Amino acid sequence: MTDPTRKKDPEDELAGSEQPFVEHLIELRDRLIKSALAVLVAMAALALYPGPTRLFDLLAQPLVAHLPKGATMIATSVISPFMVPVMILLAAAFLIALPVVLYQLWAFVAPGLYSHEKKLVLPLVISSTVLFFAGVAFCYFIVFGRVFTFIQHFAPKSITAAPDVEAYLSFVLTMFLAFGLAFEVPVAVVVLARVGVVSVAQLKSFRPYFIVLAAVVSAVVTPPDIVSMLALAIPMCLLYEIGIWATQLFIRKTADPQEAPEPGTEVTRKS
Repeated sequence: MTDPTRKKDPEDELAGSEQPFVEHLIELRDRLIKSALAVLVAMAALALYPGPTRLFDLLAQPLVAHLPKGATMIATSVISPFMVPVMILLAAAFLIALPVVLYQLWAFVAPGLYSHEKKLVLPLVISSTVLFFAGVAFCYFIVFGRVFTFIQHFAPKSITAAPDVEAYLSFVLTMFLAFGLAFEVPVAVVVLARVGVVSVAQLKSFRPYFIVLAAVVSAVVTPPDIVSMLALAIPMCLLYEIGIWATQLFIRKTADPQEAPEPGTEVTRKS
């Protein structure tokens, strides 16, 4: 039930009133259509330049650079040479359209928020996008090279490497998703603390458990080598600390004037 004593900002672009259930469904449909159109526009642009085949060459470059001289990737399915570049085109288009998709998501839930809570929207959309891109870039430019070097170093000389393109695409997308989501740790921490699920004190006390959790997650989603496991676990722990710092800042900036500040987040003022 909405508290009548708490007023929304009438000048807020995302401000809204109580709407019937059907109108909510219509709005959800419209925002899904806008998100899909953003992805389609990005696909059309990427299809023109650099093109699906060029995108695949860029994605395959970290592996091809570590294959033995003369070795190439293979396609074991008849339609793989066509479907794999198209799937890569779709994935790249979704990444480019991600800011629009995230904004549409936040804009859909924003009318149910109060004015001080809506201050979270733009920073979270920007930070979510930047962090996800950072996770993907970290995986592509740093992790892949070390993983493929490790694999080729331990591969017997009697084995000729000829990776399948579909298996490689599945591996790459899984790694991109794992690192992209792992880099969203600060955003998740801020949101959980801001909605009252956890407090700053609880986040600080959870540090040792999060280190264990990061180690388990990295062991599950990365190849079985210590380099790639540490490449995921260490950034997750550092980003958790950043999340705790950002949580204290966000709670102060987006606090309801009627609410008392959470313990540990007060700003000491000098006289």
